[in-house]
Amino acid sequence: MMRNTLLIPGLALLLGGCVNLAPEYGRPAAPVPAAWSQGSSQGPLQDAAAEIAWRSFFTDARLREVIALTLANNRDLRVAVLNIEKARAQYRIQDASRYPALGVAASSNTVRTPADQANGNAANISRNQSVQLGFSSYELDFFGRLKNLSAAAQATYQFNVEMQRSVQISLVAEVAGAWLTVAADNERLLLAKDTLKSQQISYDLSQRSHAIGSTSGLDLSTAQASVEAAQVDLGEFTSRVQQDLNALNLLAGAAVPEHLLPDSIPQASAALLATPAQLSSDLLQQRPDVLAAEQILIAANADIGAARAAFFPSITLTAAGGTASSSLAGLFKPGSGAWSFLPAINLPIFNAGSNRANLDVAKVSKEIEIANYEKTIQVAFREVADALAERATLDQRLGAQQRLADASGKSYRLSEARYRSGIDSYLNSLVAERGWYGARQNLISLRLLEQNNRINLYKAMGGGWSDS
Repeated sequence: MMRNTLLIPGLALLLGGCVNLAPEYGRPAAPVPAAWSQGSSQGPLQDAAAEIAWRSFFTDARLREVIALTLANNRDLRVAVLNIEKARAQYRIQDASRYPALGVAASSNTVRTPADQANGNAANISRNQSVQLGFSSYELDFFGRLKNLSAAAQATYQFNVEMQRSVQISLVAEVAGAWLTVAADNERLLLAKDTLKSQQISYDLSQRSHAIGSTSGLDLSTAQASVEAAQVDLGEFTSRVQQDLNALNLLAGAAVPEHLLPDSIPQASAALLATPAQLSSDLLQQRPDVLAAEQILIAANADIGAARAAFFPSITLTAAGGTASSSLAGLFKPGSGAWSFLPAINLPIFNAGSNRANLDVAKVSKEIEIANYEKTIQVAFREVADALAERATLDQRLGAQQRLADASGKSYRLSEARYRSGIDSYLNSLVAERGWYGARQNLISLRLLEQNNRINLYKAMGGGWSDS
């Protein structure tokens, strides 16, 4: 009696205490420096970028509405969300294999035996009715094969969760950049219109002056050339604005309402993250693409455990219990109970090395995923470093470009006055105007670059996925 009492908990312990043959997982060391040194000295990091919701980061109300429209309609993001649902279902399927699946089976069997095959030299009919509750081919997971396959499926599911966050971060940054590009090209278009208007006025004056002989044919031709050049720029920027709108609408997944479109680059469409002089690279662990790469590595680690388990015996159980009778009326009478128990063991002896090859594949796959994980961190580190390096000189470049545009405008006005006074040729005035025009175009490009840098820095630090 004592022996039976000890056998039951011992058997339960044996069944529950499965051996896990997967290697102990450890996160690989990041193959990047411990910190970036290009940070500014504005003060401590205001907040981790990943903790700043995009609604708080973007300061322009129109841009926030466009981003919200995009998150609701973009097809790439919709596919990423559906991939999460698919991966969750696949994980549930895999995890269910760790447990016995119970089912009820009812059957009725009628067999007629011909006279020449029957013992009594007369045909007979036999009947069998049964109802059984049981499970079939339930594997006892002694060596953790099913557990590791379930862990790999769970990691794959978590990978899709992180990838959805990564897609959202990229989408938020991309739509913000597309919106700002519309703003910049609208400014360039307006500048081209103003320049064309100014050139047309100068050309008209040159025509009248030429008619009375006070302006040479060269000046008239030069004035006409400047008008045509301005007309070319007007057409180019008109086309570019429409293409920008097409790109923005594609990202948004719907037509962006006109009242949400910008006419010019806002002074600050997004907040500027303050960074310390030494910014720790541990921030990279907050990026969803890095977390996603690690989940694939975790799945590969679990696959090694499943491949190792294939070298050991596998035990499956099939059992059923119920009632059986030759007649339907006697199916539930006393003494009609029936049961069956069919354990099976499979011991691999020779399979031409396929188990060894599967284990080698699993080990090599893990090494590949380690390299992919390290490469993901290196790319992330470079993106932050590039954004910080660009940020370090942007204010200086913007100030210099603004002063250049102001000086070019002053130079043009002086040259224009000298030309009107007959002191200087029209060519000098035209050169000065073209210099002013180019300086203002470059200023627009630099302002766009500064706004995009804010967004790129926020994205590179893992921000942009939270909506709360």
